[in-house]
Order: sequence, then C-alpha cells, then structure tokens
Amino acid sequence: MNAPANPYFASRAVPRARIEHQKALERVVARLADTMPTIGLRNPKIGGEGDRWHFCNPGDWVISFHSGQLWLAYQLTGDVAFRNAAQARRPDFRYILEHRKVRDHDLGFQFSLHSVADWQMTGDREARAMALEAAGLLLARFREEGGYIQAWNPTGTVDRDRAAYVNGRMIADCIQNLALLYWAHRETAIEDFRIVADAHAETSRRYLVREDGTSFHTYLFDPASGAPLKGQTHQGYRDGSCWSRGQAWLLHGFAQCHAATGNAAYLETARALAAATERLMGDATVPVWDFSVPDNEPRPLDSSAGAIMSAGLYILAAALEGAEAQRWRRLADRLLDGLLDQCDLTTVPDAQGLLAHGAAHVRAGQTDAMLPYGDYYFMEALMRSLGHTRFFW
Repeated sequence: MNAPANPYFASRAVPRARIEHQKALERVVARLADTMPTIGLRNPKIGGEGDRWHFCNPGDWVISFHSGQLWLAYQLTGDVAFRNAAQARRPDFRYILEHRKVRDHDLGFQFSLHSVADWQMTGDREARAMALEAAGLLLARFREEGGYIQAWNPTGTVDRDRAAYVNGRMIADCIQNLALLYWAHRETAIEDFRIVADAHAETSRRYLVREDGTSFHTYLFDPASGAPLKGQTHQGYRDGSCWSRGQAWLLHGFAQCHAATGNAAYLETARALAAATERLMGDATVPVWDFSVPDNEPRPLDSSAGAIMSAGLYILAAALEGAEAQRWRRLADRLLDGLLDQCDLTTVPDAQGLLAHGAAHVRAGQTDAMLPYGDYYFMEALMRSLGHTRFFW
C-alpha cells in the first residue's frame, strides 16, 4: 500500500521522540497513585466540573476500566498498592455475576480488565474462576439464528419500547468483548468459546463493516429468524454515518481478534477499517465524535475514540512488516501525539483523570468530559508505542 499524502507525514516523518511517550506514561502512573486515596474503591464513570470523577453504580459497563489501569500500573512498577486496589474491587464484579439484570454483552470489557488481569498477574484461582463464569454467561447470549451476541437485554423491563428496540441487535462495541471468549478457549480448550467468538466476529465483518471500510454502530436482525434487517446507529449522527468510537472499537477489536487467532480475514478487516479511518481523519489528529457531521453543526471531539484507534493501530502494525507496518504505526503515533497535544490532563495538577474532550454520548448531551475508557486505552496506547506487549485481552 502507498503511504498517504498527508501534511503530517511530510512535516513529522520522524514520530515524536519515544522519550515523550515514556514521560507521559510515567505521569499516568503517578496520577493513578496520587488519586488512589481520593477514588478509593469507587469506579470512575465520567468526568464532571473541575475534572473530578462521577462514579459508577453497581454493574455499570465501564466499571473495569480503572481496574485495568491499576493492573497495568502494577505490571509496570511492581507496586503492590496498585495490585491491592484492583483486587479490592472484586466484590463489584462478584455482584455482576450474581445479578442477571445488570449483565449484558459487556462482560468481556468488565472481566478481561479485572479478573483475567488478576489471574495473569497473580495466579489467583478465584479470579480465574470468576472470569470463566463470566465467559460462560457471555457465551449464553449468543443468538444462533443470526450468528451474533445479543447486545442489550430485551427482557426484564417494563419499558416495552426499549425491549422492542434492543431485541435482535448487535453493536460494534461487542467486538472488544470477544477477547474474554478467546481467553476462555485457551484456558479450557472448550470449543464453544472459540466457535461463538468466531461466529460473532464473522457476522460483524459482514454487517457492521461496510465495503468502504466505514462502519455501522448497530445492526438489527429479525429476532425469530435471524434474517439481517438493517444497519442503524445508537450514539452516532445518523444511521448511515460513521460514529468514530464505533469505528475505533472495530479497528482495535479486529486487530486483537487476529492477534488471538491468526485468522487472515480479521487482519484484512482491520486493514480496511484503518484505511477508512486514515481517510476520514484528514489532517486532524483527534477524531470528531462522528465523521459524517456537517461542518456547520457542532463537532465535539472524542479523545476516547482517538485513544482506542491508536492502541488498535499499534496492534495492526505489529502484525505486518515493512512499509505497511510503518504506515499504521505512523498513524498510531499521530493520534497519540494529538491526544498529548490537545487532551492531556496529566500535566494539570488537580485533574483526577488522564484525558479531556471525551464524548460519552453526544445525542444525550454528554460531551467534553473525562472518560475512564479513554484513559485506559490512552495508557494502553502509550505502552504499545513503547514496545510493551503484555495486556489482558
């Protein structure tokens, strides 16, 4: 593939010195240590006034991203304070296993970054058992008739309109949850874990990723027959648009699926998503919340999308060689540098999080905030930039 004609590559053909990424990573670890006494056992959900955290209710889908950062900090430093803080959150994850109404497709997000991380870092048998239980519960969400994992829960609610909306629906975010199933297959050799993960990934390739490498946020299937019906959005600008965080989830997810399986189709999908992302970014270094928003409408940035994209591009680059590997690493560097230039809060003394300008849910009025998932993937991207390869996916 030819390198893109972009002024960034002409003016900064040599990426930002790795020492700056190392310094940023050290600031991240210092921020996590400094905020432990303030955050305590709470789990950040979204930033508020003064760059202070609001915290999760039990079972929230974002509950594990702070835990994931603590485990990475423990890996980097060996400081048992990080390990203890992460392990002390175990009751929050036991709650999810014990309360079916809070469980959905995000079990992978939740348990990969907490229980799998704990097992890999400490060998704790209870953590392993919890992660395998979560994998079994995620497996049970598979809809054989359509070949996908049901995203949200269509039952157990008095809101029948919402139930009708969510039934038969898969979403881009779920590609990230497949890592828990691939891990469970490696741990147990039970084929169902791999079969379901592969089936959902293949359905995602066929229906969420368009021919031009852009993506739908959600896809709807007939709940009874499994027949594909239509692509839609939930958090993006419109049904036919390309919501940047959905694009990021799929890019990182397919690169990670390839790393887990060696399936060449997943690599090709990640390449297509990366090429579309490169084209849609233009000269920008931090993505807008939806790439299809007209110039004359509000265009808030989404630093979380940039962080996820950057981390995913480093995974993609590691799977390739030569000029193409360099191309995707340069784009990853560019996105990471954009976050450092425009969104970095690690140099702001009173901020509790790492990144500004996250767009949680623009259609719901949640813009320009710290987001724990943006922070987690920012830390992951910094580490991947510096050559770290041990993560919990």
